Amino acid sequence: MHAEQLKLSSQRWMNAALTAFSQGPDSYDFAVHHAGIATEHLLKAYLASLHPALIVEAKDFDSLLHATGHGTHASAPASRAKTIGLMEAHARVHKILRKQIPIDQRAFMPVANARNGVAHSGIHDLAEVQTVFTTCLRLADPILEELKIDPETYWGPYRALHDRLIEEQVKQTRVDVETMLVNARSIFWQRFGRLSDSERKVVLATITSHPAVGMAREVPQQCPACDSQGWLAGEVEVGREGAYLVTHVFACSACDLEVEGEMLWHLGDLAGDVPLDDNPEDYLSPYEDDDGDMRFGR
Repeated sequence: MHAEQLKLSSQRWMNAALTAFSQGPDSYDFAVHHAGIATEHLLKAYLASLHPALIVEAKDFDSLLHATGHGTHASAPASRAKTIGLMEAHARVHKILRKQIPIDQRAFMPVANARNGVAHSGIHDLAEVQTVFTTCLRLADPILEELKIDPETYWGPYRALHDRLIEEQVKQTRVDVETMLVNARSIFWQRFGRLSDSERKVVLATITSHPAVGMAREVPQQCPACDSQGWLAGEVEVGREGAYLVTHVFACSACDLEVEGEMLWHLGDLAGDVPLDDNPEDYLSPYEDDDGDMRFGR
């Protein structure tokens, strides 16, 4: 549960992952497995640096006792403390460092699937290896900065490999986004190019008037491909300044553009949190405090 121990463990596992990756396809199973463990330990190192209790299972009281410095009252030793898994560790860190980490839960899921696939059944998707591996590297960078870990020390002799993989991934993502925009514009003009401006305006007003994704909360946003009204969808969070939408996907019914996850960050205003006029209490659960008064919270 110690942050320093988790930092060192993460570095060792990542070094082993990079070694395996550099050895080629025959070692890719080790690469994704070790990178997944390294990422989990780095995520937990950040949480533990805030407080060790942030990495334990909330419902396991003995683990909470150890994490809060009261292990003498626990009925199980610290070696049996139960900690959160990879996905929950990512979810907790992402909630705190959302602006620094563009990789949301959907984009991160393949990392957990690949790590677990190798660990439990010896299976991994070769076609996804580089994407999964690079996601771990990109997630690590902002956490290293938060923990004030020297990147040269963490990446060691593989710093150049790290930089090349990141650069290739960014370039490929930009190409993918531009391809999606070109295809969407082509679809738009195939559908509406023969209409006059006035006719097109009437038709689009009908087509784009309803949310296009089907999530619980969506807000209108101009489409970057065809300039029609599209819809941003995601989950609602509540902070000190009120309710806001954590965007997961953008969709436009006029041109069929649909972008999700980290690709949104390549489209400017589509990424980030969107302030809502909603009443925050609509998203909070009521509870009774010690004085019998009703309060609201998660």
